[in-house]
Amino acid sequence: MDWDLYDAVLFDLDGVVTPTADVHKHAWEAMFTAFLTARSAADGVAYAPYTEQDYFDFVDGKPRYDGVRDFLASRGITLPEGEPDDPPTAQTVCGLGNRKNDAFNQILASEGVTAYPGSVALIQQLHERGKPMAVVSSSRNAPAVLAAAGLTDYFGLIMHGGLAEELGLPGKPAPDTFTHAAEQLGATNARSVVLEDAINGVAAGHAGAFGLVIGVDRGAGVEALTAAGADVVVQDLDELVADEPATDEGAGA
Repeated sequence: MDWDLYDAVLFDLDGVVTPTADVHKHAWEAMFTAFLTARSAADGVAYAPYTEQDYFDFVDGKPRYDGVRDFLASRGITLPEGEPDDPPTAQTVCGLGNRKNDAFNQILASEGVTAYPGSVALIQQLHERGKPMAVVSSSRNAPAVLAAAGLTDYFGLIMHGGLAEELGLPGKPAPDTFTHAAEQLGATNARSVVLEDAINGVAAGHAGAFGLVIGVDRGAGVEALTAAGADVVVQDLDELVADEPATDEGAGA
């Protein structure tokens, strides 16, 4: 991996830097399972239960409310859009999204977060080389997660779901948030690397014609990530950490 070919490195957060994708998975599962159970009873319809595959197909990598909307559509369910400040009890798209977010924050507060060691090693090495880096996440929780992991100071920009909304940028799989991050770091798409574990994130990197799109397989699958546009797929970011040249003392030992 020749990092000198690129001017900026753009990291997704959940599943790439931190294992919080698992926390998101559990929060989505708890919320949708409870919702479908109640909805089935109310409608007299046996809706198909929520599965882990639904996470990858409809939710992973997307802004929160987009994930709610797309999953509900997969079950033929339509709810009012609501407003972002809807209470978690509201039977709206925003209400369900906020209910999931409450579950996520409860798990994060009780369990904390520790970044993947391989990801930390790569981030520290790139930092030492002076490589500009940004986090590009659909999650509004990205700043809190990075702070909990102790990694905030490594990144020149944290592009999260809330900031994207303020800027009027569409979320992944559109490439706009990645493009904005690259521009803020003084780089072009063609000279930037995207690291993503989500199908939608990889698709965003491919759609934006970024110089290199690296898929991180945390469960989506090598074939799916490659089909979405990943140029290369790794299991962990430690595979991208460059070997440091041996010292003269070490070479002669």
